[in-house]
Amino acid sequence: MPTTPTYPGVYIEEVPSGVRTISGVATSVAAFVDFFARGPMNRAVQVLNMGDFEREFGGLDTRSEASYGIRQFFLNGGGEAWVVRVASSDNQNPLGKATAVLRDSTGAGAGVLTISAASEGSWGNALRARVDAGPDSSFNLTITEYVTEGGVERPARTETHRGLSMSPSSPREVETVVNEESQLVTVARAPNSTNPPLQNGTISGTFAGDVSFTNNTTRRSLNVTIGQITERAEFDRPAASAPLAQIAPLLETAIRGARADRPEFAGATVSVTPDNRLRVLAGPGGSPSDTVAFAASTGTGADSDTHSDLKLTGNAVSANVQEYAFGLTTAVPNTAQAAGNEGGDGLPPNGQALIGSENLKTGIHALEDVDLFNLLCIPRTALDGGAAAGELSATEAQAVMTVAEAYCARRRAFFIVDSPNGEEQPAEIRAWLAGNDTLRDRNAALYYPRLRIPDPLNELRLRSVGASGTIAGLYARTDNERGVWKAPAGTDAVLRGVSELEYRLTDSENGTLNPLAINCLRTFPVFGTVCWGARTLDGSDQEASEWKYVPVRRLALYLEESLYRGTKWVVFEPNDEPLWAQIRLNIGAFMQNLFRQGAFQGKSPREAYFVKCDSETTTQNDINLGVVNILVGFAPLKPAEFVIIRLQQMAGQVEA
Repeated sequence: MPTTPTYPGVYIEEVPSGVRTISGVATSVAAFVDFFARGPMNRAVQVLNMGDFEREFGGLDTRSEASYGIRQFFLNGGGEAWVVRVASSDNQNPLGKATAVLRDSTGAGAGVLTISAASEGSWGNALRARVDAGPDSSFNLTITEYVTEGGVERPARTETHRGLSMSPSSPREVETVVNEESQLVTVARAPNSTNPPLQNGTISGTFAGDVSFTNNTTRRSLNVTIGQITERAEFDRPAASAPLAQIAPLLETAIRGARADRPEFAGATVSVTPDNRLRVLAGPGGSPSDTVAFAASTGTGADSDTHSDLKLTGNAVSANVQEYAFGLTTAVPNTAQAAGNEGGDGLPPNGQALIGSENLKTGIHALEDVDLFNLLCIPRTALDGGAAAGELSATEAQAVMTVAEAYCARRRAFFIVDSPNGEEQPAEIRAWLAGNDTLRDRNAALYYPRLRIPDPLNELRLRSVGASGTIAGLYARTDNERGVWKAPAGTDAVLRGVSELEYRLTDSENGTLNPLAINCLRTFPVFGTVCWGARTLDGSDQEASEWKYVPVRRLALYLEESLYRGTKWVVFEPNDEPLWAQIRLNIGAFMQNLFRQGAFQGKSPREAYFVKCDSETTTQNDINLGVVNILVGFAPLKPAEFVIIRLQQMAGQVEA
């Protein structure tokens, strides 16, 4: 009781009911491990749709088998996936991050700020950084990622970080702010550096006040050089003297009109800095390393040189690059762009990179940081024995799949095996499986033949891919529509996005593969391309395994994971009949709910499942050891794999 009764009256106490609801876990969270164009290395990232995948990992890549598998997964009904990027490298194909190194206003030294792409890969070479000076030594940093479409470079993603400081004591210290907020880059401030990086563009000398023109000539003229192009810009001065805010738009219009057909001229901007200077930036379209330079124009009278009034030449002028480019391995002369590093993609992963290290959580073992996944796909294991770059040897592929199956067994997940490339004929896939009998496992299934899908990166020509991503999506769709106990096969198990199969099986050929636990993909009139098999790799007729069928095994994995998570409250409870009764109540309610959904055989709960936890399962010795034993049994639904129809001819019998 909450208090000891001391006075006459009514006391109210809430008594726990002992009901602890067990919720079923997700059944179709997929995991993919492979080479991708971008994204964090050896770290699992959650993606919920193809858009997420494109933003995080760069989307489809002809070098990445899994990129097509992920696309097929979402196309066929998948809703959640974890993606792990892995790669190999050598001296000719290094793996590294693109960087840009920025110097301060002195333009000397190794640099005060190093900006690195958020992840390894050549994608980082398309990043650009722009620095805008602010008051009191603060600055703004704008990062832009460019993409090239149809030969034209355009900005794809932009992020701006404002009010940054190089002071370690500032709450807006550049490393603290950018590294926490940015999705494109990370920054590193040089030790003991307090000067901000030089802002981009050409910065004039300082004006004490208004611009005072030295003669009465109305037409002003000056030569402007951007990159390798020089043009003359002209404008009319507004008066004998004028504020910078009035001069800046006139100069901007003059530069833009000097060469309207060139984007670096046509998009030029002129602004006034906080310390009363003119700042000129070239328009996008030229090289980021271009600078804007001014020189005297030729001519007399109205075209005489008067640009010195604007303080655009001389010792006080700094002509910096228009944007800091990532990936430059040599400094840009006479600017604040120092030498950086070029980003490299490396090579598609070998077997060791795919397997990774359990201790370091790399490769497959990067999934250690994922709370739950149910389906594992490694499409690259199907590229075995080929000569092309990125293909595994047969030994490597077998080693990766062996580790994958063992890892799935530990994580209560299911491994979907792709049929290898080059094994197109039924006899070839039979021979391959006979040579890899050690891969037979109750937590794995093999699908044959390979698929041919339209490739958006190759004018929609057909590309051969493994079936694992498509089948994982089919699993997810079937789970959502019918339940994990329904076999992901049949006439309603249509494979979306598949144009054709690499080999079209006949019934008799299907009949030679099915007893060996090779799940066949078939094309039928009206129904289209469907999955026509639901056996685990432990499900050959000779083995007579109780885990012969995919839905039976996946239902068991679902029950194990759900009960494992749903009974953790039992730990450290008093191990006696009141606890056992609560266990029976809670697990029984969970199993009853599944029975009502049609997950088990039987007309009544007694025939469908049982939950036993009492003095028979948990003896006094178990109690002394701190052990409680729970026995849960279920009668699984098995698919009607063979439908036999018997016909009998009536011989004219007449009812009496």
